Amino acid sequence: MTRGSRRGLRRGRLAAALVPLALLVAGCDEKQNALAPKSHQAQDIASLFWWMMAIAFVGLGVIVALLLLAWKRSGRRGVAGDTKGPKPGERLGWYVVVIGGVVVPIVLISALFVVANLFVIKTTEAPAANTTKRTILVIGHQWWWEVRYPGTSAVTANEIHIPVRTPVRVEVRTADVIHSFWVPELNRKIDTLPGTTNVIELYADAVGRYRGQCAEFCGLQHAHMGIWVYADPPAKFDRWLARQSRPAAPPSGSFATAGRAAFLGGACATCHQIRGTSATSPVGPDLTHVADRQTLAALTIPNTPTYLHDWIRDSQRFKPGNQMPSFGGLPEQELRELVAYLEQLK
Repeated sequence: MTRGSRRGLRRGRLAAALVPLALLVAGCDEKQNALAPKSHQAQDIASLFWWMMAIAFVGLGVIVALLLLAWKRSGRRGVAGDTKGPKPGERLGWYVVVIGGVVVPIVLISALFVVANLFVIKTTEAPAANTTKRTILVIGHQWWWEVRYPGTSAVTANEIHIPVRTPVRVEVRTADVIHSFWVPELNRKIDTLPGTTNVIELYADAVGRYRGQCAEFCGLQHAHMGIWVYADPPAKFDRWLARQSRPAAPPSGSFATAGRAAFLGGACATCHQIRGTSATSPVGPDLTHVADRQTLAALTIPNTPTYLHDWIRDSQRFKPGNQMPSFGGLPEQELRELVAYLEQLK
């Protein structure tokens, strides 16, 4: 073997050794972790996972032990031509194969099936209508989430607020293709199917922020279709919902006032709604209180004046293929006025 061949072989072995490490690290995301449950539903799902993993590892250990035993005994030789009659240990071997390879797996799989159906599925099933204090409607779009609070005029995007330690019924729909709504720390995933409303319960044990994600490939920017769920103290949630239900306040200052005129008189109003103004289009996210949100473009970039400015100028730079056109041709003065107005929408 030449020196180049040996070097190539070593590189191949190194790459093969690094693949499992890369896969392991890829699952280490402190923001979205299905094995760090923060609700009783997610806890049951995680427990079932660990039990299945433990049983699988025990089964793997038994198989490896049997393989090693067979390898160890493979060197023994019987009498040449002696194929008649039972041999020592033959009956025991058949018992091990039948019990360990057939009976035990059937018993374990049946037990997991019963536990999953009687406990986990029952815990994570959708709550019946009128059994929770709060209902939220979530509509999937390519590639963002519309969030509505029935009984109020509150509409937001890519952020859900719920009261902590309170069951909330979440109705999920789609405006276009199939999506999958999943907040792994709180509950299982649920698909959004055209023409269908699916239901799931969100419940958080502690105050905090929990990341969700579309879990069904839905097009080019599927990976950039995230959502935050905020579990707030009940009093704080009530105040937040009251603020979100109000129409937009009039702008203060000539700069922001000019920005509102540019918004209402330009292309922005053809796709977005700002309650309390003449902009009523339902095509894009509702911007009535956009300045209250932490991110833009479904968690793709932070919601800061600089990023907002750059997003309006060239949204395709951050999220190629999204349905918002870029406005690179706007005069810088008008762009800054727009940003000033949108930053006051709290």
